[in-house]
Amino acid sequence: MKTSIIVQNLKCGGCANTITSKLSEINNVLDLKIDIDESKVSFNYKNEVDVLAVKDKLKTLGYPSIEDINSLTSKAKSFVSCAIGKF
Repeated sequence: MKTSIIVQNLKCGGCANTITSKLSEINNVLDLKIDIDESKVSFNYKNEVDVLAVKDKLKTLGYPSIEDINSLTSKAKSFVSCAIGKF
C-alpha cells in the first residue's frame, strides 16, 4: 500500500537526506520519496504498524506530521537533523 504524510519543518535537501536515511532503516518501508516543496513524505508499506513507525521516527527527528504539535523541541531537532543531512 502507498501513503503520504505531510510533515512540519521540512525545509531543504539536508532535511530530506536525513529523513531518507533514517526511514530506510525501517522494515517494510519501500519506495521512499521526499517532496520538499509540499513537505510530503511518500512511501509504500505492508501494514499500519509500518506507518506508525514512520510517524514516530519522523517525530523523533523533528519532523512531526501536520496533525501533531510542532513544539520548540521539534523545531530544534529538525535543525540538527537538517545540519547532519548536509554532511
